[in-house]
Amino acid sequence: MKTALIIGSGLDTIATVSEWSQIDTPFGTATAGKAVFEDREIWVLRRHGLDLNIPPHLINYRANISALKKLGVSRVIATAAVGSLRPDLPPGSFAVTTDFIDFTRRRETTFYHEIDDRVHHVDMTNPYCPQISGALVKSAQEMDLQIDPSAVYICTDGPRYETPAEIRMFVNWGADVVGMTGVPEVILARELGICYGTLAIVTNYAAGISQFPLSHNQVIEQIRALSVDISEVLAGAISLLYDSAPCCSSD
Repeated sequence: MKTALIIGSGLDTIATVSEWSQIDTPFGTATAGKAVFEDREIWVLRRHGLDLNIPPHLINYRANISALKKLGVSRVIATAAVGSLRPDLPPGSFAVTTDFIDFTRRRETTFYHEIDDRVHHVDMTNPYCPQISGALVKSAQEMDLQIDPSAVYICTDGPRYETPAEIRMFVNWGADVVGMTGVPEVILARELGICYGTLAIVTNYAAGISQFPLSHNQVIEQIRALSVDISEVLAGAISLLYDSAPCCSSD
């Protein structure tokens, strides 16, 4: 079963890619690379591009997910830098996302933009693959790392950070962490029947909770400080999943 890592900010060196490939899709071109990660062959996709210069609101999410499907990938583990909305989920901790709230407003969130012979409605009762989520939690717990096994992720467009008033609203809505890239990735993966799970890395408290102004440098520094733990959690999860059949399917 082919597995892919979608990696975000600060994790460009987490896996050594032997060869980068350009994959043409109906939605544009995406770049993915073959890598051996802890003795397992995987595909790696850098969400922000090879030069790490694509901001969250300009990522071609449809091309990325479509390219992985074209490569035969059946399982995706994504990383996501997030801000915490809870005092008990501090920077340096981890979370596995099991539900999301879409607060984006300017993104293409579906592959189904043409009038077809039928209307496509994709069930999102379990948007994140429980098999992947369970493996991530087990891997982190075996390392004695703090991890929330069931976090609600709210996604904003970016590239700006959220205001304190928005964060208070998100807390009232039931969100636990906030980020800028998890949606529509999870939706598009579900539409194509790809198992998708997210390891959320808490890099900061959100605006109004943090005592300090937010900065991207802070996020990168925290990610790099946690890079060894992140790599080991991902390696453990991939090892647990490697011989198991994917459990998700499309509508």
